[in-house]
Parts: sequence; C-alpha cells; structure tokens
Amino acid sequence: MKKHELLVPVGNMECLMQAICNGADAVYGGCQNFGARKFAKNFTNEEIVEAIRLCHLYDVKFYVTMNTLVKDSEVSDFLKQIEFLYKNGVDAVIMQDFGMISYVLQKYPNLEVHASTQFNNSSFEVVDMLYKMGVKRVVFSRELSLQEIESINVPIEKEVFIHGALCISYSGCCLMSSMIGGRSGNRGECAGSCRLPYQLFHNHEKLKDSSYLLSTKELNSSYHIKELLNSNIYSFKIEGRMKSPEYVGFITRLYRHLIDSNGDNSHLDLEIDKLKTIFNREFTKGNLFHCSTSELMNTVSPNHIGLSIGKVISVDKKKIKIKLQRDLHQGDGIRFLDSGKGLIVNYLYDDHGLLVSSVARGKSCYIDNKIGITDKEDVSKTLDYLLMQEMKKLPKRSIPISFFATLHVGQPFTVEISDGIRKFQATGSLVQESINSPVSEDKIRRQLEKLGETPFISQDTTVDVDSNAFLPLREINELRRSLVQQLVVARMSLRYEPVIQEVSFSKLKIPFEVGKTALVYTDEQMKSCLELDFSRIYTSNLELYETYKDYDKVYYSMPRCLLSVNEKIKSRSLIRDYCDFSLANKFVLDYTFNVFNIYTAYYLFQLGASKITISPELSENEILELSSRFEKVFGFRPNLEIIGYGLVENMIIKGNILNLKNNDYQYFLSDLRHRQFPVYFKNGLTTILNYQSLDLYRFQDLREVATIRYQFFMETEKDISKVIKNN
Repeated sequence: MKKHELLVPVGNMECLMQAICNGADAVYGGCQNFGARKFAKNFTNEEIVEAIRLCHLYDVKFYVTMNTLVKDSEVSDFLKQIEFLYKNGVDAVIMQDFGMISYVLQKYPNLEVHASTQFNNSSFEVVDMLYKMGVKRVVFSRELSLQEIESINVPIEKEVFIHGALCISYSGCCLMSSMIGGRSGNRGECAGSCRLPYQLFHNHEKLKDSSYLLSTKELNSSYHIKELLNSNIYSFKIEGRMKSPEYVGFITRLYRHLIDSNGDNSHLDLEIDKLKTIFNREFTKGNLFHCSTSELMNTVSPNHIGLSIGKVISVDKKKIKIKLQRDLHQGDGIRFLDSGKGLIVNYLYDDHGLLVSSVARGKSCYIDNKIGITDKEDVSKTLDYLLMQEMKKLPKRSIPISFFATLHVGQPFTVEISDGIRKFQATGSLVQESINSPVSEDKIRRQLEKLGETPFISQDTTVDVDSNAFLPLREINELRRSLVQQLVVARMSLRYEPVIQEVSFSKLKIPFEVGKTALVYTDEQMKSCLELDFSRIYTSNLELYETYKDYDKVYYSMPRCLLSVNEKIKSRSLIRDYCDFSLANKFVLDYTFNVFNIYTAYYLFQLGASKITISPELSENEILELSSRFEKVFGFRPNLEIIGYGLVENMIIKGNILNLKNNDYQYFLSDLRHRQFPVYFKNGLTTILNYQSLDLYRFQDLREVATIRYQFFMETEKDISKVIKNN
C-alpha cells in the first residue's frame, strides 16, 4: 500500500487520460446525475465502465462522486446508479447524504464509501461516527489545519484538498445559492454566489464599497509538500472537475514530481509561473497551513488573472505597445487587468513593426488593438500557447512486468509473465535440437520485450535456454501476445465480488407532536416568547440560556462546526452537528443535518433523535410527501419540525473575514440587486443570513404534520406579537 495517494479530478475522458498518463494514483469523477458538479461534462454509464477498466489497467483507482442530497423521488434512481457502479467494479463512491450512506453500507457491505467534504467532516465526533458506521475514508473540511486533522485520532483513511478552488463557507453548510436563486450547492447546482461583488454596511453606513468580499484565492500546497508527506493524511486531493484537460495534466505532473522527490522544489517557482497561465486567482496556503484572512481572500477579482508579463507603454486605435517582463508568443492569450479585456495574440510584431512568432522578456512588442484599449494597463498572460501544445502530448505511463522463459531441448517451451501480483504461464511446442542455428538468449529476450503499443515494459527478462535449442520466433511472439492479453484482462477485471443484502427496518417508538417553537437572540425576545404558546424556545446566546434554563421549555442552540462537539452539549439542546446524542436528555436536531429524504430521518431517529428539523431547501409538497411516505414505509409518524418564519443561515465561514465586531448584529452585506444579508461574527465564525424571511403562508398545510419554528433575529416584542397574530 502506498504511503500517500495523489487523487486527481476528471470531468471527462480527456481529463482522465491526462490524469493517468501524468501519474495519478486515483481519480474521481461524476456520473450524469447525483454529483456535486452538475454542470461539468461528467461521464455516461458507458464511459464509466470504460474509465474503471482503463484505470485498473494502470493500477489507478476510480472513485465516483455520488455526493448530492437525495430527494425521496430520486432514491430509486440513486440506488440503481450505485448498484450499477458496484457491479462494474468502482473502487469507492463519495457520498454526502447521511440516509443514503447508512442504507448503502447495509445493502452493499463490501462497497467502499467515502464521506464527502460536504458532510462537513470538521470534528472528532463526526469522523468517529462515520468510522463506526463502516465508512472507509473522510474528506476533511478545508477549514481545518494540518495539526487539527492529525489530532483527530480515529483509525480511518484521511483525505484533504491540497490544491484548487476553495468554498468560503463550510461545505454542506452553504445555502446561499439555493436561498437566493433556487440552485442548491448541496445538489450540485451552485451558482457561485461567493464570487459576486458585495458592499458591507454597519447601521446603514457603508464600510466597504463593491468588491468581491467573499471570494477566495486558489489553494496551493505545493510549497508545503514535505509537511503533508510527514503527516498521517493518506490521500492528497486536487479540486478541478470543471477544469481543462491541460490543467488536469499539468497539476498532476506537478504534484507527482513533488511527492516522488520528497518535496524537491528547486524548480517550483518556474512551474508555478506556468500554472498561473493555466488558472490563477492568486494562491493561498489555506487554513491547512494557518493563512491569514488577507492571504485567503482575493477581493479584487474572482476570475483567472493569469501571469503578469508586462505593461502597456503606448496605445492608439491600431496598435498596443507592451514592455515585456516575460516572453510572449503568437497564439498566447493575454488580459489587460484594469479594463478586464482580453484577446488571443494572432499577430505579434517586434519593436520595428515586423511580424514575429515570439518576443523575449525585456523587449517591447506591438499587437493589434482589436478590443479598443485606451489606457496604459498592466498585462497578464492567461493562456500559454506553447505550454498548451506541450500538455496535449501525453507521456507514456508504463507498467513494469517481468518474463521468465525456459527452452530445454525435448521439453515444452514455457513463458511466465508477472506484474508483481498476478502471474500467468503459457506452454508452447517441444523445443527442438538445432544443428546449425540455435536460438540465442539475447534473441529470445528481444522477442519477449517487443511490447509495442501495450502499456507494459519488461524490467526483468530471464531466459533459461540450452545452447543447442531451436524454436521459431513466431512461437515466442504468439506466447508473448497471449500472456500480455491475459494480464490485461486480469488487471481490468473486478477487484471484488459484489454482495447485495436486504435492508430491514425496525419500528421505532418516537413520540409525535405538533405546535410551534421559537429561536431567539435577545432577552426581550426570550421574555416575549415565554409568555406566548411556544412548546420550546431555542437560543444560541449561552448567557441567556443560563439565565432562563430553569424553564423546561428553554433549549440551548449549539454552535456549529466545532472541532469537538460533545463538550458543548447541554441537557436540553438544539443540536446542529453530529455528536454523542446520549449526552443530552432532551434534544432536537436542527436543519443543519440536511434531511432531504425519509432514510436520513429514519437513521437519525435510530441514533436517538426525538425530533428532526427538515431542510429548508424542500418545498411544502416535498415535506408533505416525506411525512406521508415515512409513515407508510416505517410504520410510525415522524416527529418533524420545519422553519416557517425567519432568516436561514446562508453561510457559515471560519474566522472574521469581514473584520466585524464580535456579537454585533448591525452589519449587513448588499449585493448588486441591493438585497441586504445580515452578517455577524460570533464563536470564531462569520454567519451570513438570508436577505428575506421564509413565508409562513406556504406552510399552512404542514401544521398537522410538523412543528413550526419561528426564527427571530432583530425583532422586538411588538414585532413578535405581530408575527404571531398574523400567523
């Protein structure tokens, strides 16, 4: 077993070939549905089968992303796809949906399951739970440091992102795209809301003008590879299923060299300059290596900015003159950074106005002004033509094998082939005695090693031959071809025997109730709600909870995304992350558990939950259908809660990226449509709420099947009374 795995993204077959040929140990890609990159090209089922076989030929593992949340109407198709992958030898499925993970582990007992980063694997408790369930690997949250990941002492395979795009929100905790545009990040449809410009206000005073306040740089761990190699992390994951094949090939080659050379970075600066021409939002070492906020964020541009190559020194309507700091070639793509305009350099002129194919650094050049540049701007290279041509030429990835041949007069000719794990032997005709032209050891070796277009290369060919032995060369060739084909078939065959079991469900004793609950922040809100007909009142304000905890209906709403969750649990808690539920006498699970289907609800009840809050991403009809179907399948009514009124958390972000005052609730972000998103900093996290409240009127039919929650934020006592009166 390798000490570390280089895991590479593949959005299509071209990317797959780049990853394999440039040295990936494993790849991950998506099917046409149920992957967290819905808008990537992805693989058809026919391509999936081909990809698995091709990967296995080269001893590369193929993991498939099945990491969206699954609605009840989709469960049947989801499980059919899982079974298809299972029967065709996929090495693992990467999953987010807790109900589907639980079900799949029971139904397909020897199918390897990895918990996606969207499961929010950020605490000891969640990792320990997944390990005990039978999950083989967890993909850790990108918010954790290397030391924090190593401190999670659970005997499970650890995987971390080491390069690529970063979500600013904890993955699986972001509802921004869903709440404002109906495109769910949990369903693979993220619209990239964090890459848009925002303004920051405090008490309606503008603090920061329109800029990309939520846009991160690209993660780049290449300068820290030795620290990663010395860690207990097994799999090093690169992000980029939406990236080009050339990007996949280059980034695979870069990290393959760094891993194999134990972090040799003697030429790394040059390679990073090349990388900047392929994709660059500026780079950060990320939370993995304790970067600061300024090192994490790029508030100037959310797009590919390329590699700085020079500056415009003169411009007119026909020509642009650039003083070059780096070489420029015909066919390169460039961008002018102030205007954001870009072009492909179809015609390049030297300082004398003569057409040339390249101009060296330190010199000046002219290009045609076909995009209307008027100012002296900085220039970057966003596409390196020569590098792209280089990356299109795939290196050959050879599989080392060995041969052992015996030629003894009067005995059958035998050849054995081995790849170090598998071994096959073929027998030919009897070896004849030669009078005039015996076959030499060298000639036999050369014939066996004629492997041509096959992926194999012999590193050890041993020949045991009598000095007077004779055998036609065509017979050596025939046995070689036969053995090579057997080895190819064996390497591409299934690596496990699929086992499918029936899954049974016991009837659980879960009390059912309806009514209404409230979430409050302030003392005024607490006092007001205590006088009203709420069955429970939640508060995330610990001081407020301690003041009113003698009221049996008052519950503590726990913080999110903790490295250790158990220590924060109170006897009455609104629990928001996976933990040891037995530590609370009375508890409710919040919508942060992303309950989309009856199976997630059932398995959470099985863990001990007495009440479960359904995801606000589901519609009224979907919630009604979930409740009805749950009772039909499991034989009891699910004790559910929904958020009927109030602001939902759109993002949970590590650190104080906006430099807010602690526990100050007067801030908001304003987007291009002037929608106002309340934002605050508390418990080391920045929380962004949605710009508008959920509408209670759309939940009228749910009052008979679920408890309705009112989430109050800045409402006064009068506001609360008005909301309750009107609903």
